[in-house]
Amino acid sequence: MESPGLTLVSYGGTSYRFDPGALCLELLTTGGPGEFARYEVLHEPSDLAHWADRSRLSPGLELSVDQGELEHTRTVRDALFLLTADRAHGRPPSPRDLALVNAAAAEPPLVARIASDGTHAWAPGATGTQLLSTVARDAVDLFTGPHADRIRECASDNCSLLFADTSRPGRRRWCAMEHCGNLHKARTHRARRAGPAGPSGV
Repeated sequence: MESPGLTLVSYGGTSYRFDPGALCLELLTTGGPGEFARYEVLHEPSDLAHWADRSRLSPGLELSVDQGELEHTRTVRDALFLLTADRAHGRPPSPRDLALVNAAAAEPPLVARIASDGTHAWAPGATGTQLLSTVARDAVDLFTGPHADRIRECASDNCSLLFADTSRPGRRRWCAMEHCGNLHKARTHRARRAGPAGPSGV
């Protein structure tokens, strides 16, 4: 069984598994506000449905998304991105961002059901608004739950991925050990082999 999370691709073209620890944080990999807008992948309603298929939601969700729902999802995602970054760095949350996420959570969520074969299924007619409500409710649970103080940003200097450390030890530092963690280990190893630099820089 595949581990939870998403398969991302590094700048170098290497695939790696990133588990942000919560459904709501998976949405943050689709783009973000300000400088993170260049990573935007939610351009068409079908893009949101594709993200839902890749997310930790159970499979089989037949989603109908219109352009307005897509745009609202991007707005709420950006607010959630800022709230998560603020939490990771110990800053107070923005009332506007909280209001956007809370309003999305107040909408009816996706409806789960038991299929005739006993497996998990989704009620037909799922909408983008219901999907966003489910994501926002997950954010409420995360920010008010036991892992709220474990929301972090990857420790790499050039990685801004956000995650909730749900591990038992609670010492996770990297977005993924196979990505930023290994890069850090390689840099540390090279620095040790090089030894301290002398006055001439060699």
